[in-house]
Amino acid sequence: MPSARSSATAPSPLPKPGARGGTTVAGISLPWQLAGLAALFLALVAALIFSGASAARQVSDPGELVRWGLPIAKAIHNASVATVVGGLIFAVGILPKNLGGSRSREKDVDAPEHPAFARALGVAAAAGAAWTLSAVAVLVLTYADVAGQPLSGDADFTRSLVYFMTDIDTGKAWLAVTIIAAVVTTALFGVRSLTGLAFTLLLALIGLIPTALIGHSSSSSDHEGAINSLGLHLVGVSTWVGGIIMLAVLSGILTGSRSKGTPDITEQTLRRFSSLAGFAFVLVFASGVINAAIRVTNPADLFGSPYGQLIIAKSLATLVLGGIGFMHRQWVIPQLGKNGSMSARRVLWQLVLAELLVMGATSGLAVALGRSAPPQPTTYAPDASPSFILSGYELPPELTPERWLTEWRLDWLWVGVALFGAVSYILGAIKVRKRGDKWSWFRTVNWLIGLIVLTYITSGPPAVYGRVLFSAHMVDHMALTMVAPIFLVLGSPVTLALRALPARGEGTHGSRGLREWLLLFVHSRFSKIVTHPLFAAANFAGSIVLFYYSDLFSLAMREHVGHELMNVHFLLTGYIFVLTMIGSDPLPRRAPYPMRLLLLLATMGFHAFFGVSIMGGTGLLAADYFGNLGRAWGPSAIGDQQVGGAVAWGIGEVPTLLVAIGVAIMWSRSDERETRRVDRAADRNNDADLSAYNDMFARLADRDARMANRTAQAAKTPQAGRSDVDDTATDTAGQAEPNTKLEGR
Repeated sequence: MPSARSSATAPSPLPKPGARGGTTVAGISLPWQLAGLAALFLALVAALIFSGASAARQVSDPGELVRWGLPIAKAIHNASVATVVGGLIFAVGILPKNLGGSRSREKDVDAPEHPAFARALGVAAAAGAAWTLSAVAVLVLTYADVAGQPLSGDADFTRSLVYFMTDIDTGKAWLAVTIIAAVVTTALFGVRSLTGLAFTLLLALIGLIPTALIGHSSSSSDHEGAINSLGLHLVGVSTWVGGIIMLAVLSGILTGSRSKGTPDITEQTLRRFSSLAGFAFVLVFASGVINAAIRVTNPADLFGSPYGQLIIAKSLATLVLGGIGFMHRQWVIPQLGKNGSMSARRVLWQLVLAELLVMGATSGLAVALGRSAPPQPTTYAPDASPSFILSGYELPPELTPERWLTEWRLDWLWVGVALFGAVSYILGAIKVRKRGDKWSWFRTVNWLIGLIVLTYITSGPPAVYGRVLFSAHMVDHMALTMVAPIFLVLGSPVTLALRALPARGEGTHGSRGLREWLLLFVHSRFSKIVTHPLFAAANFAGSIVLFYYSDLFSLAMREHVGHELMNVHFLLTGYIFVLTMIGSDPLPRRAPYPMRLLLLLATMGFHAFFGVSIMGGTGLLAADYFGNLGRAWGPSAIGDQQVGGAVAWGIGEVPTLLVAIGVAIMWSRSDERETRRVDRAADRNNDADLSAYNDMFARLADRDARMANRTAQAAKTPQAGRSDVDDTATDTAGQAEPNTKLEGR
């Protein structure tokens, strides 16, 4: 995978743009950029007619305006959000921010914005406005489609629409999308700092979550797997499609201008985006296959139904796009890096145009696919069990020892995280070793073990039985917050990333790569707060009580988003706490070893208190969930909860004790290292420090001896003085007496 260059490409003579065709060596013309949008709508119309999704309903038909307007509004929505995400990604991590080359914030304050940076944010802001308006249109048209009535302005329609937005999950989801789109658009018009744009990008990605929670995925046989795979798919599609749109829009600017003093940044921009596009392609294709496998369960439905045939067409188009991206990486980018020949540039923009057209058609197929009825039912069965209604899954078989290894239900979100973490770590370690630097196999093994443990916790028996048994849930929770973080922290991923990721040099015009963003985060004020040892310990111990003795626990068990946020929170909480205790990754501050041991002892006591309180409790936690699952095997809900308290006590104590042993070992080794350092220094300077130390004591002893002598002399001097005075007084008295007598005579 080629890495980004550390400096901007030098300006090169720009050939005159040709007038033929839609692409030149200087970029893609506007009419051909709009051709991608035309391809989207043509493919959408054709797919809707093919699948029959545009046909009138026999019952509750909302009319042609709704039947055609809704998919068109969704197509505009999807293209707009992809453009927003792509523009923000280019602004935050790919394009130079300004025309100056300094990395100093003070020097870059008044530097003019790079034209490509300004264009990307301008296009993203316009797309944000379209995103907001299309989200409003989708909201209204979705209600009309669900209600089976045409658009109307009367009071009953408006009243029902308000109810749809505030009380129905689909309406609430689209209302959330509309609000997020409006906030993102407002930020795009006013924010120009890279950190602010990074938060805006994060908010835009959060705006994809509500759309992943509604639609066909909500009642699939594996609804959580369908939701997670769809969410990953949307992230990959938005990144990939948005990036191609940005390349097309910026094609005329990336080549630079000698008259304006802007360098040619085509090659470095394409290199940076190519790495991201490769990751997005894998994510899009893999998540699409998984999502399709959940909805289409047999080959007959795949090849014999319009829904399955649209899936095949979409998959083939995705493979074609992957092939075009491979051509970019294998031929175009190396040619641009060598000499920037005109033929390479022309082929570059021709391939980008081909990608834009194919992506437009693929996006149209995707919208039509969302409007088509899948072979699997999308509503709950009339005889659905309480467990299926509450958790989305039927009850697993009774828990036995061997089923702690055999019952699995893959959580594709965490499987994707584990695979990404493993591949990235291995590639980074290989890169560091090829450079000649050392990287401990001990760290690599621990990292991989941590990812395996994380996958087992989130997709294995603890996750399966954790949805129906409080005791299994507590095993899941304590392992997630205490076991997996130990191995992950020992892998030192931040240190590896800082060694493997390329640094952006002085000539990158203020742009930030992954390494710069990572360093910024490590040294940020937020990092200083959350990694403070006292805060990390309080968060690690206190969040348990706040979570289980509030409505958050019940929400996490009933709602998929709440459940995933619970996993994220407890994994990060445990990771940060263990990192402050035994981690070797860079931190703003580290506690002294005695304080670490005290904090570990305090958390051990807190875990014991929490476990005992659960064991002795008589009230059922999340009673609306665990009390209504209809489980006929195993202990009662309250009895199982008391077993879970014992699990919390036991599992929480053992890893904490192991971490305490690790802190003690690190303390001992720290003393040994200090001793060896002192010994090496003594060997280098012939024990100069020891000699100076001994000389100091010799000088002190000599000073004490002189002071003792002076004190002794001072003690003798007054006695001698008094003896002389007495003698003088006697002599004086003897002489005075005769005189007195003489005077008396």
